[in-house]
Amino acid sequence: MKAVSIIKYVFSIVGLAMLIGAYFIYSNTQSFLTTAVTSNGTVTELIRSRSSDSVTYAPVVKFKTQDGQSIEFTSSSGSNPPSYSTGETVEVLYQIGAPNKARINGFFDLWGGAIILAGLGAVFFIIGFSILIFTHLKNKRIDHLKRNGSPIWVTFQSVELNSSYKVNGKSPYQIHAQWQNPSTSETHIFSSDNIWFDPSEYIKDKELTVLIERDNPKNYYMDTSFLPKLTK
Repeated sequence: MKAVSIIKYVFSIVGLAMLIGAYFIYSNTQSFLTTAVTSNGTVTELIRSRSSDSVTYAPVVKFKTQDGQSIEFTSSSGSNPPSYSTGETVEVLYQIGAPNKARINGFFDLWGGAIILAGLGAVFFIIGFSILIFTHLKNKRIDHLKRNGSPIWVTFQSVELNSSYKVNGKSPYQIHAQWQNPSTSETHIFSSDNIWFDPSEYIKDKELTVLIERDNPKNYYMDTSFLPKLTK
């Protein structure tokens, strides 16, 4: 399906973008720390924020700059349970020219955004890139079998839904066939790649073609070129 082929690219691109964003957040925090000065501040209140399934509390901090200017800011990091309590004294980091962009000197307050974005980016990128690699290796294996595989003729058994795999709530079909190896008398069951329509009406013969690696029937590809191609 078109959706399946798109997912691998979307996940890879989104994951890479998140990782790049995490790196920029990390770099900006590093630059901030090299020029920041410290002050003591007091948590004056906790701002309650509610999303669809959770509640977080962000501290509001008041402090004075070196020149005596009174500044109040709300931390960009919230948590539940709250990381700070009203009246608590905290260390504040700020830049002389931009005291309104002050931050609490705490690990999560400084690095939490980069860590969360990097974690999500890694998950998205690994999923997308893994699908890309798997698809590439699978196509390479199929191309090799089409060029060099030994054709055998197998007996059609059934068409069944592959219920272990779903996209948008739908499962693909697979053609199953059977073959007895004349050299070993072992019986082998072969399954086609996933097919996103019911191929039953197009199977006119009980004999199908499977390409196997020489002396290794476990590496195979069922030829389904007789089926019509889905329009995109």
